[in-house]
Amino acid sequence: MQLTAVVTGAARGLGQAIATALVQKGYRVLVTDVDAAAASTAAAPIGGWSAALDVRDSDSCFSVAASAAADPGGLAVWVNNAGILPTGPVWTHDADTRRLVMEVNALGAMNGTLAALSVMRPAGRGHVVNVVSLAGLVAAPGETVYGASKHALLAFSLGTLAELRAAGERDVHISCICPDGIWTPMLQDKLDDPGAAASFTGTLLVPARVARRVVRLVEHPRPVVAFPRWRGGLVRLLDAFPSGSMRLAGTMLALGRAGQRRYAKRIASGTWP
Repeated sequence: MQLTAVVTGAARGLGQAIATALVQKGYRVLVTDVDAAAASTAAAPIGGWSAALDVRDSDSCFSVAASAAADPGGLAVWVNNAGILPTGPVWTHDADTRRLVMEVNALGAMNGTLAALSVMRPAGRGHVVNVVSLAGLVAAPGETVYGASKHALLAFSLGTLAELRAAGERDVHISCICPDGIWTPMLQDKLDDPGAAASFTGTLLVPARVARRVVRLVEHPRPVVAFPRWRGGLVRLLDAFPSGSMRLAGTMLALGRAGQRRYAKRIASGTWP
């Protein structure tokens, strides 16, 4: 019997790749997205089914969890992937933008986590995977509000996992994956955006590669995984020495701008992705 997985923000980009990878691993996947038509289109070729879901709506998250739980395989995996990325200095964002980022990236994932746990805890099994970001491990200039939302999600995830373990619940897991920049619609229009330079300081990942790592994480739960590992080590080092990282901020952003130009040339020449 196929186990059931829910993926949020799965109509395109990383979410779609995760849904596809989970199907290939034998899961029956409920593809959710705020864009109902796009979710349906994404679900069709992988044999999944779809539902409209605005993760900011807690009741809707609980409804999706109940629907997945009613599937014959039961809800085994919930991946909180939905997110948005505004860029630029924090003072350039209005209050509505800041609120939207926190509601989608942090509160939305909290809603999804709690909805999944409402099913998984009584069943005594299940795994929530929260897509965080390297920006959840270190402050990223130009992506400050986004980073704040991801820091909040990381703290929520680890705190909730600790509460599960303190309650004696050993077979319900919460894992966080913190990937480097990914070539998805979130970044594809930001090659000329100085505010997104931090996302181009490393090597851009393609969605399928990250999705494969998510599937491995589903199979082998860990509280926090940075991907790729070397970038995780680097950003943790920067986070451990904030005074030094502040002095390096200009240099890091200059490297990111150079990365944006490099990828623009590779895309124009047809050599990437």
